[in-house]
Amino acid sequence: MWAYLVAIGMVAVATVMVLLLLQNITTRQSEARLDVFRVVELDETVEDPAVWGQNYPRQYDSYLRTVDIDRSRYGGSESISKIDGEYAVWRTLWAGYPFATDYREERGHAYMLIDQRETERVLQFKQPGACLHCHASVIPAYYNQGVAAGIPADDRHAAIMKGFELINTMPYSQATTLVSHPVTCLDCHDPSTMQLRVTRPGFLLGIQALAESDDPVAHLPSIARWRDAGGKGIYDPNTWASRQELRSMVCAQCHVEYYFKGTEKLLTYPWQNGLKMEQIEAYYDEVGHKDWTHALSQAPALKAQHPEFELWSQGIHAQSGVACADCHMPYRRDGAVKISDHQVRSPLLAGATACQTCHNIDAETLIQRVETIQDRTMSLLHRGETATEALIKDIEAALAAGVPVEQLAEAQAHQRRAQWRLDFISAENSMGFHADQEAARILAEAIDEARQGQLVVMQVRARVGM
Repeated sequence: MWAYLVAIGMVAVATVMVLLLLQNITTRQSEARLDVFRVVELDETVEDPAVWGQNYPRQYDSYLRTVDIDRSRYGGSESISKIDGEYAVWRTLWAGYPFATDYREERGHAYMLIDQRETERVLQFKQPGACLHCHASVIPAYYNQGVAAGIPADDRHAAIMKGFELINTMPYSQATTLVSHPVTCLDCHDPSTMQLRVTRPGFLLGIQALAESDDPVAHLPSIARWRDAGGKGIYDPNTWASRQELRSMVCAQCHVEYYFKGTEKLLTYPWQNGLKMEQIEAYYDEVGHKDWTHALSQAPALKAQHPEFELWSQGIHAQSGVACADCHMPYRRDGAVKISDHQVRSPLLAGATACQTCHNIDAETLIQRVETIQDRTMSLLHRGETATEALIKDIEAALAAGVPVEQLAEAQAHQRRAQWRLDFISAENSMGFHADQEAARILAEAIDEARQGQLVVMQVRARVGM
């Protein structure tokens, strides 16, 4: 009798458990189907990410977290000056350039427009509207300006390119009134299909120049396919690139080196020779570009911006087909739904879980490896800072002693090359990790150029007796 009752009880419990499991499976399947909520209609005019968030609440929730104040060893989101304390030497390196007045920590995407509007580099100095290209959701403004200038409304691409040219030349104070949001969903996604896409005119022009260059660009297979097909006409990433390539290209729209070309201030990515540091330098030398004349040494100096895409392209991850989003926007589970994390931050701040997708190593060891690379890069960077500052001081002293400036042209050229290399790594946001051997090579060259420049100054002073 008791055995019979126990058997009935076990069957009842098992039945309940099976029913609960079935309910759980049904719930998860329902969740998986409801990854999108069609609450509002989206089109090319919807800039506000909060509106997109009604349809994509999970992605919007993580996007909002780009306001978080997080910090890894060599990067963070605090609004602090980077030219005080440990980095005070850069006031000397940038003497006579707006960066010597204000250079702050890079913060999350949520702050990119307000930080630009509030920097002293904008408030104290005249800046062009070209600056908005990477600090605002600016594509609708480009389109509207292009249409206002007479481009047919149905020729969207032509209108955007024309508006891009027009806004580039505007004073920043005027151009910034045309935008309302930092980077938003519209900048990287087609509102109809949610497909990744490239929208920035500067990148479209730059990637075309790169495709037409002699650089093999091994990490961008679509350019190789385009070349193999004859390489004629326009290389359009939205047509040729794979989804995995676009997972890097949407970031490369802004995380790049650039300059303002000519009196029209056309935002230009200097990729005509390729993406390597010396290829970009050669382009600048060919066109006679300088960002400013150094206030202490009178050298025609260059200022690197934030060449993440360029340095990453020389690293093992790019060569292995790993995209920016794989590490900085890793997939995560939200119930039964898999989404890309839109918080966009250092993988180290997530305990290196993104790294463990490919590397079967414990998180602590992975973080130690990254920080070892960054520590060594920082050590070389500081040596380069010391050497370059010494060269600047030597040239300044020679000028003060009466050495003719033309006699110091070779030393100034060494300063230009040393400072460009130093800034190329300092301005890049991975502290060397994106391509550690390349970063070490570039910094070694910076130190060498600076010390060679000092020898030139000594020889010149001995020759002229000053």
